[in-house]
Amino acid sequence: MARTGGFAGPVGLVGLGLIGGSLALDLQRQGHQVHALVHRPGTAERARQRRLAQTVDTDASVLAGCRLVVLALPLDRLLEPPAELVAALPARAVVTDVGSVKAPVLERWRRLHPRFVASHPMAGTADAGVEAGRPDLFRGRPWVATPAVDTEPAALAEVRALAETVGACWLTCDAEAHDRAVALISHLPVLVSAALLLAAERGAAAEAPGSDLPQLVRVLASSGFADTTRVGGGNPELGTLMARCNRQAVAKALSGYRACLEDLEQLLLAADWDGLEAELGRCHRLRPEFL
Repeated sequence: MARTGGFAGPVGLVGLGLIGGSLALDLQRQGHQVHALVHRPGTAERARQRRLAQTVDTDASVLAGCRLVVLALPLDRLLEPPAELVAALPARAVVTDVGSVKAPVLERWRRLHPRFVASHPMAGTADAGVEAGRPDLFRGRPWVATPAVDTEPAALAEVRALAETVGACWLTCDAEAHDRAVALISHLPVLVSAALLLAAERGAAAEAPGSDLPQLVRVLASSGFADTTRVGGGNPELGTLMARCNRQAVAKALSGYRACLEDLEQLLLAADWDGLEAELGRCHRLRPEFL
């Protein structure tokens, strides 16, 4: 298949988890050459078996000749990148990341590489690791970039071409604004979902010894509980990294959530059913605006 899209190849991917692996599959389907750097030999072997890239290696020299490099790494490794990785990045390559927190990543990498563009595809599943990548993960989903004042326009255009090649919806915003937004709609739900799981487990366990409630809540849990606890039951390392790297914004979001929960609790305790229905009606009208 002839290569399509508005950016030059080959493309380098550092990491082949959910995001990196999904990008690799989509880019190859579009005819792009993909060279991948992974951390472990076992991961490299499984990636080759899955045909996630034409070339997969644990040696950073695999990135030589890449015109665009995507850092699909956990936040801690983005903020403290291995020296050998930084040294191996081609000087003229455009480098972008996919981290869910942007301000500290942008601050770090704009000093490490002259053509860095901070970006974040808003797509994901509960899966992780080299088995997680899947085609069309980004189709119809936002891909946001947070350029600095000195971000090179041509580099930004190449990352936009990457996003649009895999079907994502491109937008840009300030890094701090991005981090405040994702604290509310991405990072907060992880902790709220985790709290719901803990509340169900602890509430049932608090019953008298011998009660069948702990087993009953597990048997009766259905799609509503599954939907609202999916992200809280996901990868604990990723959830912790998001909270750690965006701590102030997440703390503010939690405070706001606590206030909303207390408002609902007061309506319940006061048996103010009209007030509760009004609030739930407002939520019913609000939800389509977020989806």
